[in-house]
Amino acid sequence: MEGQIPLSVPVIILAGPTAVGKSELALKLARLLDAEIISADSRQLYKGLDIGTAKPSREELQSVPHHFIDILPPDRPFNAGLFQKQARDIINGLLRQGRGAVVCGGTGLYIRALLKGMIPLDIDTGAYREELSRELETRGTEVLFRELATVDPESAGRIKATDARRITRALEIYRASGKTLSYWLKQPQTPAAFPYRYFALTRPREELYERINRRVRKMLHMGLVEEVRALVEQGYAGENALNTVGYKEVIAYLDSRISHDEMVALIQRNSRRYAKRQMTWFRKESEIIWLEAGRENLVEEIRHHCDSA
Repeated sequence: MEGQIPLSVPVIILAGPTAVGKSELALKLARLLDAEIISADSRQLYKGLDIGTAKPSREELQSVPHHFIDILPPDRPFNAGLFQKQARDIINGLLRQGRGAVVCGGTGLYIRALLKGMIPLDIDTGAYREELSRELETRGTEVLFRELATVDPESAGRIKATDARRITRALEIYRASGKTLSYWLKQPQTPAAFPYRYFALTRPREELYERINRRVRKMLHMGLVEEVRALVEQGYAGENALNTVGYKEVIAYLDSRISHDEMVALIQRNSRRYAKRQMTWFRKESEIIWLEAGRENLVEEIRHHCDSA
C-alpha cells in the first residue's frame, strides 16, 4: 500500500491521556500497517463497561481486529503481569504472520509491563483474595495496613494507609508466594524482543479539559446512567472495575447520595484529574516521542520517525 509504514518497525505504541484522540489515530495506523489493535486500557477489558470506557464502536471493532476488548466479566481480576504475557504472545503471533500491531491505551503500567517486563503479578492469589476481602470487612483497613507494615515495610511506605485495594493486593501476593511485593519489584525484568516505536499524544491543557467535559456530556446522552444501573442490577456494584471514574459517581447518584448535576460535575472533575495523573506517568517514560494531537499530519510524522528508527 502506498504510504505504508515500513515493517522494520511493525509495532507502534500509542499512548496519552483520556480523550486526547488516541483511538481515531490508532485505527488509521492499523489500516496503514495491516495491523491489529492491542487495547492497553484496564477497563475496556470488561464486558458491559462500554459507554463509560469509551469503548470502540461495533463498526470500528469490525473494521480492524482488536484485542483485550470485552474479554472478562467485571468481577474477574486482571493485572499488568497477565497483560504483559498475553499481549506479547499476540504480538509475536502477528509478527510471525507478517502483520503489525498498534498498542493503544492510557494504562501506563500495562504499556510499561509490555515493553520493559513486569514482576510476576500473575501469581494465583484467588484463594487469598476472598480471605482478605472477608478480613477487610471484619478487621478493617487500618489493621491490614499494620500487618503489611510488619511483613513488608517497604511497600507500606509506598501505599496510602487508606488504600484498601493496594493493601490487600500486596498482602495477597505475600500470602500466595511467600515473598513480599517489594521482593518481586526488585527481580530482573525481561524487555520486549520486538522492535517498536513509542508515541504519545498531547494537547494544550484547556483544550484537553474541554474535550473531557464534552465527552462526559456525550456519555451521559448515550446512556451511561442506564449502563451503570444494569451493571448494578447484575450485582457488580462492589467490583473494582466499577470503583473507577464515570462509574462510581453514577453509583453514588443511583444511591441518591448526590444530585444529577453533582454527578456530572464530579465525573468531569475526576476525569480531568485522571488525565493529569496519566500525563505525569507518561512524562516519566524517556522513550516516548511526543506528538501534538491537533495536527493533521500525524500519520506522516509517525512514518518519519519509523523511517529514522
